[in-house]
Amino acid sequence: MNKLKRTMILGVVSLAILVSCDSVEQNEKPVNIIIVFADDLGYGDLGCYGHPVIKTANLDRMASEGIRFTSFYAASSVCTPSRAALLTGRYPIRNAPYNFGPESVSGLPVSEITIADILKDEGYRTMAIGKWHLGHKPEFLPTANGFDGFYGLPYSNDMILPWCPWLNEDDKLFLYEDSVPVREIGYDQEQLTESYTKKAIEFIRENKDNPFFLYLAHSMPHLPISASEKFRGKSKAGLYGDVVEAIDWSVGEILSTLKREGIDENTIVVFTSDNGPWQNLPDRMLQRGVERWHSGSAGLLRGAKTTTYEGGFRVPAIIRWPSEIQGGYVTNEVVTTMDLFVTLTGIAGAEIPGDREIDGSNIYSALMGENSGAEKTFFYLRNKFVHAVRKGKWKLRYTHTTGQELYNLELDPGEMHNLAEQNPELVDELYREIVNFSAETGAVIESEDEHEPVE
Repeated sequence: MNKLKRTMILGVVSLAILVSCDSVEQNEKPVNIIIVFADDLGYGDLGCYGHPVIKTANLDRMASEGIRFTSFYAASSVCTPSRAALLTGRYPIRNAPYNFGPESVSGLPVSEITIADILKDEGYRTMAIGKWHLGHKPEFLPTANGFDGFYGLPYSNDMILPWCPWLNEDDKLFLYEDSVPVREIGYDQEQLTESYTKKAIEFIRENKDNPFFLYLAHSMPHLPISASEKFRGKSKAGLYGDVVEAIDWSVGEILSTLKREGIDENTIVVFTSDNGPWQNLPDRMLQRGVERWHSGSAGLLRGAKTTTYEGGFRVPAIIRWPSEIQGGYVTNEVVTTMDLFVTLTGIAGAEIPGDREIDGSNIYSALMGENSGAEKTFFYLRNKFVHAVRKGKWKLRYTHTTGQELYNLELDPGEMHNLAEQNPELVDELYREIVNFSAETGAVIESEDEHEPVE
């Protein structure tokens, strides 16, 4: 960990960690933590979420042995902000509201404290595998953000010429080991999912006797999708289905490894996605031979990646912890990726930083099958703009192009029936939530009548 982060953590939480009776040092069997983060996987892309063709037997079994969420939210509908929120427990407006790419000179601010930072200080071995996308300069890579090791791509697998025409000839796509680019990957991506899985299994086996945190962020099904010969043509849902079924295989391999190594009962495995599916494909992709059906499904939800409708933010999520979580439980409790930061930190016996606003909350009771009944408030951000808020069952969306949209998400998760005119007082109440959030974070509210943002 760099010196600035170490100083900040020690100054804020070291005393709390020392006195914590749940710390790794005092816990005979500290829990292992694995987060599997798919890229652009839609709410409706898995069998256990209703897909009629794609076969996801391993994830379906994981759901039957754990808990499946039907109102689980990524903190953004695009890549970088979603990942920043997952790892820091904070809305991305606070640290990384825009995507980083090969042309970027910045990344996740060095002042941020990631869950890997905290767990590493608790004695965990930490590893990031797959897509990073929080800055590719050495000071922003996983190895500068609490991870002992890194194996993967520094940003999205499409950030290469000619896929992204704004790049130049020097912007190559490399596979990294730790902080070193070791091999140009280019379009040779057929083996990525299997390569990531092999590294993940190696890490698990090497650290089976120690507490570990594994962050496995698959590069797919983000476009351009590809699959090895082992999976190509095996799905009835075309190449996209092949890719999803390869990720399902990967999850199965990880779960089997945990059982073989005797650490299955004491390992939490989280599977979710960074945002919804990419549906309205840019012309630049269609011109490169991508078929329009090379993208996923949001199921019954409206919208997709980049939007602030449910299809952009609500994602599949499954959590399995055999020793603690009752299998086969399904909950509609509103949960976000930011909650994972708080909950997993707590389960590990560590303290969250007290010197900054942490937007996640502890969902341990939800994991145990208890419904809090609380009206959780969640804000939908697109870059620096705040477009919508959900409070309990109600969602207000407010932009200059669509005006006021009010939906009862319990009755209308597809956001088909705008109830704003019938509920002016509720609209005003929810709009005040947006105003207060804007004042606290600096997020910009778009005006309905003007294209200029309002203060």
